[in-house]
Amino acid sequence: MQLPQKHVAACLGLLSEGATIPFISRYRKEATGGLDEVEIFAIQQRFNALQELFHRKEFILQTIDAQGKLTDDIKERIEAATESAVVEDIYLPFKPRRRTKAQTARENGLEPLAKIIMAGTCANPASAATRFVNDNVPDCESALDGASYIIAEWVSEDETARERVRNTFRRHARISSKVVKSKVDEAANYSTYFDVSEPLVRCSSHRYLAMRRGETEGLLRVSIDIDDDRMLQHLYQRFIRKGTTPASATIIEKAVTDGYRRLLRPSIETEIAAEAKEKADEGAIRAFADNVRQLLLAPPLGNRRTMGIDPGFRTGCKVVVLDANGNLLCHEVIYPNPPRNYTVDAQRCLTKLIERYEVEAIAIGNGTASRETERFVRSIPMPRELQIFVVSENGASVYSASKVARDEFPDEDVTVRGAVSIGRRLMDPLAELVKIDPKSIGVGQYQHDVDQGKLKRSLDMTVETCVNAVGVNINTASRQLLSYVSGIGDALAANIIAYRAANGDFHSRREILKVPRLGAKAFEQAAGFLRIPTSKNILDNTGVHPERYGIVSQMASDNGHTLEELVASPALLKEIDLGKYVSDEVGLPTLTDIIQELEKPGRDPREKASEFSFDETIKDISDIKEGMILPGLVNNITDFGAFVDIGVHESGLIHISQMATKRVSHPSEVVRIQQQVKVKVISVDLDRKRIGLSLKDIPQE
Repeated sequence: MQLPQKHVAACLGLLSEGATIPFISRYRKEATGGLDEVEIFAIQQRFNALQELFHRKEFILQTIDAQGKLTDDIKERIEAATESAVVEDIYLPFKPRRRTKAQTARENGLEPLAKIIMAGTCANPASAATRFVNDNVPDCESALDGASYIIAEWVSEDETARERVRNTFRRHARISSKVVKSKVDEAANYSTYFDVSEPLVRCSSHRYLAMRRGETEGLLRVSIDIDDDRMLQHLYQRFIRKGTTPASATIIEKAVTDGYRRLLRPSIETEIAAEAKEKADEGAIRAFADNVRQLLLAPPLGNRRTMGIDPGFRTGCKVVVLDANGNLLCHEVIYPNPPRNYTVDAQRCLTKLIERYEVEAIAIGNGTASRETERFVRSIPMPRELQIFVVSENGASVYSASKVARDEFPDEDVTVRGAVSIGRRLMDPLAELVKIDPKSIGVGQYQHDVDQGKLKRSLDMTVETCVNAVGVNINTASRQLLSYVSGIGDALAANIIAYRAANGDFHSRREILKVPRLGAKAFEQAAGFLRIPTSKNILDNTGVHPERYGIVSQMASDNGHTLEELVASPALLKEIDLGKYVSDEVGLPTLTDIIQELEKPGRDPREKASEFSFDETIKDISDIKEGMILPGLVNNITDFGAFVDIGVHESGLIHISQMATKRVSHPSEVVRIQQQVKVKVISVDLDRKRIGLSLKDIPQE
């Protein structure tokens, strides 16, 4: 992993003691050499994989030993192997299996004949086979067939042969995709893959997963192939020795061909397909996790009195008003859009609510009737100055029907809960989105096709990292948000909520220890990420860990100031000689982090939300023409490009080739989720409802 052994060892030691990844990366930098969350997560995953391999080796050794076939050479090779495929190749001849043709031939006493043929010295194998005719082997031909089955199995289980075929697949295999002829119309979405063939090593994650999805749906036929004739020539050279008699060579060649085509090739092809799928999964999961991270860390509006509007036509627009902490104050339904067009009543209702509750911002969902509703809202002469935002609705319906939403609003229907979610997403995207399964928030590619266990682990780590990077106000956080705090989890989060309900707000970090079942270890892991803005100790609202409060107090005392005076003066902080406070336990990395926290106590590390509006002349995809320059919001990033909301139902695609005039390795180098961009329309396909966009030579603000 290209990392110093001592840092990896320290990291594994901390993990084994129950430390969390956010805690280790933030508060144990001296021990780990400053490893970040991604590196620590990779160490943890690699260690778990090696443990699985170790346990598999133990099982295999025990199984072979129980058969009485474990030799020192086999044991040494298994223990030295670092790849699962190598271990399985060694184990294959000893692996219990279903009844095979070769097994039947062995039971019929034909293995000695197979050995005679493989020795290559027998000039007349047919004559030799007569000695093996018995009640179960009626004639010489049957004896030779049985011996050939045994040889074929030897070929398929030969470690060198398997590795040769495996390496050939890895280096030279081609993946091919063809449409099922009877389903051309049905497979229109897969037209790109109707007849393609490319080197497997160069097949991108999204292309591989797309082909496999088409195959699963019965629309495509996908295969992975190598040059079989060339591969067979290599195998003939391995199994047919020099000097082998022509008669024996003919039988061996036929058996090698059978063993390769019937047993060895299908086995390795399946293995390589699994490897390719795993690689594609890793790429898709990585892209999805990056998108989720950007979405969770999107700029929040903050604690502002907010109106949330879930737009609609026939059923009307659901309107809610939230206080600065996101609590529901009231809800209404208005009908400013067709078919009712009650614009006067709708305007009167909104104006009244804005005045009564002193609304400071409006969040409008970006679903059905979003543009119409936004135009209506912007047309209203507002009684007070406020900001208007269009907010992604992805996942709002999932939240509104969830147990979390029912627990929060047991007396409200799903439409009200959805509007609340829209409003809260503007105020604090992170706090609201943690309540929703990340797979439902509208970013990523092929997330439902990848290994769901790996996806969940990656996304859980991503959400946990984001939550702890921002910090959580323990007095206002939901149970879901608290559950992602380092060392907390769902059960302790529930206990914190219950304690808060019974005793009121927390007034210090030390008070957190009064929460039932929250012990010293959990406090150690969590305290630095929990914020208490109302605490008398200013450090309780920073990322400084309680275990280092003494150092900060000493800094203040040494400089002749109170703690509050020190924190309030950036100039004083810059004058501190950190070298004076270095010890065996605390090094410069931690001390530097402490100063950075003191410079911005309680400050949210995220940017602030800014207003954005689409081009008012664009109402439908039919309004879009090639050459237009339009404002848009990046709403998804994939390996092949970025999708941009330009104010119509269909998002446009900036292909990676249209990202910049120079070569771009990945779209994330150029754009990020929720970024405001100006794009040029380069193509419009009304039939397929596809919009091609470009960033080339378009000045960005």
